[in-house]
Amino acid sequence: MKQRDLGELILLAAIWGASFLFMRIAAPEFGPVATAFVRVAGASLLLLPLLGMREGFGDLRRHWPALLLVGLLNGALPFALFSYAALSINAGLSSILNATTPMWGALIAWAWFSQRMDGSRLVGLAVGFAGVVLLAWDKASFKPGGSGFAILAVLLATFSYGVAANATKRFLSQATPLGVATGSQFAAALLLTLPAWLQRPAQMPGPRAWWAIGLLALLCTSVAYILFFRLMKRVGPTNTISVTFLIPVFALLWGWLFLGETLNASMALGCLVVLLGTGLAIGVLRLPLPAAARPAK
Repeated sequence: MKQRDLGELILLAAIWGASFLFMRIAAPEFGPVATAFVRVAGASLLLLPLLGMREGFGDLRRHWPALLLVGLLNGALPFALFSYAALSINAGLSSILNATTPMWGALIAWAWFSQRMDGSRLVGLAVGFAGVVLLAWDKASFKPGGSGFAILAVLLATFSYGVAANATKRFLSQATPLGVATGSQFAAALLLTLPAWLQRPAQMPGPRAWWAIGLLALLCTSVAYILFFRLMKRVGPTNTISVTFLIPVFALLWGWLFLGETLNASMALGCLVVLLGTGLAIGVLRLPLPAAARPAK
């Protein structure tokens, strides 16, 4: 990966790490579905004129079925699920569970594209999911007020991201990064319009929630997805979704600075296990080969 790509990956992680903070602020007042809708609708208002001025709307006309699919899987569904989870679990835990995204991406790439899964990757999947179990073991209560459904919502969202990354590679490789970013967010807004209206907040959210959702839309969605799809085109889906390695670092930092959230020992251990498993699953880390399997020098 080139230095420029690495720099954009770190910037993307910092921006998306902040998204967990903004969802924690906005979701209680807007509600999960309305939060997701305002997020993608606000991003679309910025991205559509930008696309029109720079490239025109050819990609939207040519690739609208694939953009609807990616808009559902990479926007509407996961954004609503993460906003729902933000009502029950803190930004740090949500971001750590989000780090399972590359594992889902690798598993789906194996099932969909027959991408080779060697021993290290299979061990990585097992280790990563063990980390999820460790994180959720004492938190996943399904009683009223418990966080069990929130944890399941995050895992479903990360699975959706994994499918979306592979769908983007399969169906949108000929579209431009700006076209994919714009089309997918506009499609997500269309898909969420009716559900958001039906679940609109009973009273007008306050200024703090509006600031949070504005930054969520403009910075964490429109700017972030331009970076994301540009990286996807340059370095591929597996390398791009490895951004989730870095997101927990920034989410924990922003949560500590602005919400007073803390990282306890079990979360730290679970985070390390999840990141280790993810690194093995996507091939960033590898198990040492037995002596007999090492190439001769």
